[in-house]
Amino acid sequence: MHSFNKARQPGPVTRLLSCTEEERKNYKGMDLAPTLEVPSMSKHPKTGDWYPAINKPAGIVHWLKHSKDAENVDWVVILDADMILRGPIIPWELGAEKGHPIAAYYGYLVGCDNILAKLHTTHPELCDKVGGLLAMHIDDLRVLAPLWLSKTEEVREDKAHWATNITGDIYGKGWISEMYGYSFGAAEAGLRHKINDDLMIYPGYTPRPGVEPILLHYGLTFSVGNWSFSKLEHHEDGIVYECGRLFPEPPYPREVKLMESDPNKRRGLFLSIECINTMNEGLLLQHARNGCPKPKWSKYLSFLKSKTFAELTKPKLLTPPRIQTEPAKEGKEIDEYKRPYPKIHTLFSTECTTYFDWQTVGFMHSFHLSGQPGNITRLLSCTDEELKNYKGHDLAPTHYVPSMSRHPLTGDWYPAINKPAAVVHWLNHVDIDAEYIVILDADMILRGPITPWEFKAARGRPVSTPYDYLIGCDNELAKLHTRHPEACDKVGGVIIMHIDDLREFALLWLLKTEEVRADKAHYATNITGDIFESGWISEMYGYSFGAAELNLRHLISSEILIYPGYVPEPGVKYRVFHYGLEFKVGNWSFDKAKWREADVVNNCWSTFPDPPDPSTLEQTDDSLLQRDLLSIECARTLNEALRLHHKRRNCPDPNAVSNPKLDTTRDITTSRKLGRSSGNDSQESSEPKAKDGLFSTLRFWIILLWVFSGLGFMLVMLAVCSRYAGNGSSKGKSIKNRRRAYTGFLKTSSRDRQTRKSDVSL
Repeated sequence: MHSFNKARQPGPVTRLLSCTEEERKNYKGMDLAPTLEVPSMSKHPKTGDWYPAINKPAGIVHWLKHSKDAENVDWVVILDADMILRGPIIPWELGAEKGHPIAAYYGYLVGCDNILAKLHTTHPELCDKVGGLLAMHIDDLRVLAPLWLSKTEEVREDKAHWATNITGDIYGKGWISEMYGYSFGAAEAGLRHKINDDLMIYPGYTPRPGVEPILLHYGLTFSVGNWSFSKLEHHEDGIVYECGRLFPEPPYPREVKLMESDPNKRRGLFLSIECINTMNEGLLLQHARNGCPKPKWSKYLSFLKSKTFAELTKPKLLTPPRIQTEPAKEGKEIDEYKRPYPKIHTLFSTECTTYFDWQTVGFMHSFHLSGQPGNITRLLSCTDEELKNYKGHDLAPTHYVPSMSRHPLTGDWYPAINKPAAVVHWLNHVDIDAEYIVILDADMILRGPITPWEFKAARGRPVSTPYDYLIGCDNELAKLHTRHPEACDKVGGVIIMHIDDLREFALLWLLKTEEVRADKAHYATNITGDIFESGWISEMYGYSFGAAELNLRHLISSEILIYPGYVPEPGVKYRVFHYGLEFKVGNWSFDKAKWREADVVNNCWSTFPDPPDPSTLEQTDDSLLQRDLLSIECARTLNEALRLHHKRRNCPDPNAVSNPKLDTTRDITTSRKLGRSSGNDSQESSEPKAKDGLFSTLRFWIILLWVFSGLGFMLVMLAVCSRYAGNGSSKGKSIKNRRRAYTGFLKTSSRDRQTRKSDVSL
């Protein structure tokens, strides 16, 4: 816990504490870490087998089922208690993706290559020799965790194959069954690991040249000169609760320098003393929290509190990791070097309209499912007037931009210019720590991560998708609007660009868009490729001509984006749907332009017409079948996003009865407007009538109660008035009282009207 805080690891941390009820009664360490208590499985509840290591997967299964944190995170880092963090472990920076967790290499798991894997997984070829450090997407963990537990039980029970030559376990006791449970469970789940052999090191080992490990795993005995440490020697040690006690102090750094002349071996010794010194520093702080008296001065305590030690143990940053995506073969060294995965930031631009709001809901839903690493920002272009009434502020992380739909100088109405204008605004108003920017459109659905390392983007070499209809790159349009027409690439849609390139390029993108938009003499289809000849694709040419001015040549990939309705290339796993055009499946169709005025975001449970069921599709032509399946996937993702959005907005149960007639009528009318009523209108509208009988008696008694209350009130008032009359009360007083009564009635009536108005509005 001390090293976790010192390393500045982002996000919350949870200790999964496995205890029996008897152990819990006497346990004193509940305050040592944020804790989720887990029923102990050290002694298996069914077999009686004593195997405490099974508590790890069992604890994770329990956490997934019972922790609120598990509902609010995208990435999970799983570590062991006998570890010291030296720097933050951030999954997306390490290159973790959905379906591709990061893990450390455990080469001794030889069972991945022999009969053990064949016995315990249907996919032995997917068995990775990994463990120790795990960083994965929460969705992958949900699939893996129960398999991890069940495969651990399975391997643990397979005593016939505990031999060292099969498992690699030098004790031959099945102690590493949990490690195989993980590898076999991951193989069953189809997870392929990115294996990083440089993040974690055992103290006592020598790090590779140039490598700065960020995790120390002190599971083995290690020594520096005549000093040594073994965690097993402290198995029953109550050192946490004994004031003033620390682990034996190791040699000082200056002494270590004299021990070893080889600089790399010396670094290994420094890591060993750093490990134990960090643990002792943590013990000192814990003793202070326990209320222990301040320890007496000593040379060692002075060192632990010194600036020298603070400098030596400040958080470490990642060094270029060596990653392999295939399981390591026996005896094969992992020596493929790769640079650290850079930070990514995803942008998409929208406007203050319900048309863009439903696109945003679909986009954000798919973004979270895709495993796209890094942060995301919606560039929201609005006028001040539009912002006053805008309801969609919470739909996405947002940067607000002044609208340029109506050009401030020319008065030209061209909303597409907001895209480059918003990017320029964002660059000038936000502190950006990402190295690469991915720019997408709101009318897209992500199916997988879009990363610069996969598609080979680099400084001076952005990546994009082909827009072959931009024929102006090949004719006089390019010659008119760029000095380097030969550098004009027909690209758009998806952009992956280095931040330095984007800073140089963004303003040119905006200026060239204005320039092409103003060149009405060249709007013709044979020049621009725009079938409407309206200059609507000026922004696309603005991008291509601006990039040409800087000689930015794109890597053009046709495997990133597909339009629903287009026939896919066999074997290509497209990362983005761009539903900018109408697409059809049989008699069903979807055209985003027809939903320009529909408010499906703010009308509860509004969705688009459901596409056909895949089982009804023709199976004769596989290419057409794949086309239709992709179209159905796109439409279903949009509708699923809307349903989840309405659920988050706490929309009432769509199956519940709506009491006010006005609400029922309004809901049905809305459904008809959105194309969702079909043959169900009669059923939906008749349901409230069927339920009316349940409440008719109740309404009768309520009305009767009000009648009797009114009569009682009148009788009381008559009695009061008669008494005043008998006492000779003046006429003026009677009039005054009547005025007061009338004024009070007006106020009550006003409140009633307000109440009725609020009821209707609800």
